[in-house]
Amino acid sequence: MDLTDVRSQIDEIDAQLLDLFGRRMALARDVAQSKLETGKAVFDPAREREKLADVAAKAPDGLQEQSVALFSLLISMNKAAQLRMINAARKDSPSHRMRASFLPLETAFPARATVCCQGVEGAYSQIAACKLFSIPSITFAPTFAGVFRAVTEGACEFGVLPIENSTAGSVNAVYDLLGSHGCSIVRAVRLKIDHNLLAKPGATLADIREVVSHSQALNQCAAYLERLGVRTTVCENTARAAELVSTSGRTDLAALSSRACADLYGLSVIERAVQDSDANYTRFAVISREPAIYPGADHSSIQLTLKSEPGALYRVLERIYALNIDLVKLESRPVPGSDFEFTFYFDLACPAVSPAFATLLDSLDDVCSEMRYFGSYTEVL
Repeated sequence: MDLTDVRSQIDEIDAQLLDLFGRRMALARDVAQSKLETGKAVFDPAREREKLADVAAKAPDGLQEQSVALFSLLISMNKAAQLRMINAARKDSPSHRMRASFLPLETAFPARATVCCQGVEGAYSQIAACKLFSIPSITFAPTFAGVFRAVTEGACEFGVLPIENSTAGSVNAVYDLLGSHGCSIVRAVRLKIDHNLLAKPGATLADIREVVSHSQALNQCAAYLERLGVRTTVCENTARAAELVSTSGRTDLAALSSRACADLYGLSVIERAVQDSDANYTRFAVISREPAIYPGADHSSIQLTLKSEPGALYRVLERIYALNIDLVKLESRPVPGSDFEFTFYFDLACPAVSPAFATLLDSLDDVCSEMRYFGSYTEVL
C-alpha cells in the first residue's frame, strides 16, 4: 500500500472519529439536563473508574495506556461541557459573578484617586502609582498587609503592590493577601527596575561593608553583591533602605534603591543599574475592595487549588488550550497544612468579555477543590 492509500484511509477514519466525537459531545446536553433535574453531581468517580477500566480491558494489545489517556481526555471534555451548561442556569456561577463586575463602556480608569503604597516616598510602588494615575493622592503603609487594610477599610480607593519580578519571581505574600482579603486586581503595570547603590556623600565603593534593601532587590542584585563581598540586611522597602542610610551617619552602609531616592534623601549614587539582569521588570497590581472590570480588560488572574494526583494540572491546561486562551504565567506552591495539595496561580491573556473566558470559569469545578478569581484588568507597559 502506497502513502497516498494510507493517507486516504486515515482521512476516512478521521472523518468517522470526528462524527462520533460530535455525537458524544452532543449527549453532554442530555446528561447535564438530567443532572440539573436530579441534583446529581457532574463528577461521578465510580462511573469514571468503571469506564476507564472497561476501556483498558477492551483496548488493542500495546495500546492500553494510550486508550485510557484518550478516553480520560474525552471524559474531561464532556464534564467541562456539562459544567458549562449547568452553570449557565445558575445566577451565582463564576461567569455570572465575573460579568457583574463589568463597568459601563464609557467608564475610564480614574486619573485621580486616593492610593496606598507600601514603604515611604521614593518606593518603586510609588513610582508605579504615578505611572498608573495622573494625579494620585498617595499615602504609605509600612507593610503589604497595611496596604490591604487601608483598601478594605475604605481609607483609600486603591492599593499599588508588586506581584512579580522578572528575576526574583512572584511576591508570594501579596498573592496570599489577595486571597485572604478578597480584594480584586483592576489594573497592572510593568515597570523597568534599576537598582542603584546609594551611600552618604563622600563615601566610596571601597568603604561599603553592608548593603540594606528589600529582599527582592537583594535577590535581583545577588551576583553583584557577592562580588562586592558585603554583608546584606533586609528591610521592608527599597526607599526605606535609602532613608535608613541617610539617617545612619555611616559611610560604610549603602542602600539598593531608585535614583529618585538619591535626591529625596540626599545620597550619592556610587554605582548605577547594579541589578544582575538588565531585563529587570516588576509587575505592580492595582487592587480595589470591590471587583471592577474596566473596558478593555484583557488579562485575568485566577488561583486554583489542586490535589496532588496524576493529570490534575493537565486537565486544567487542556481546557485552557481547547479554548485558545493564552497562558502567560503558571506558578505552584504547596498549601500550608494540607495533605499534598498545591495551589496554582494562572495569569491568562484573553479579553474579559470573551465567551471563551466565561466558559473557562464555568468549567473548572470538577478539576479543583477551590477557585479564586482575582480579577480582569489591563496591563500597562
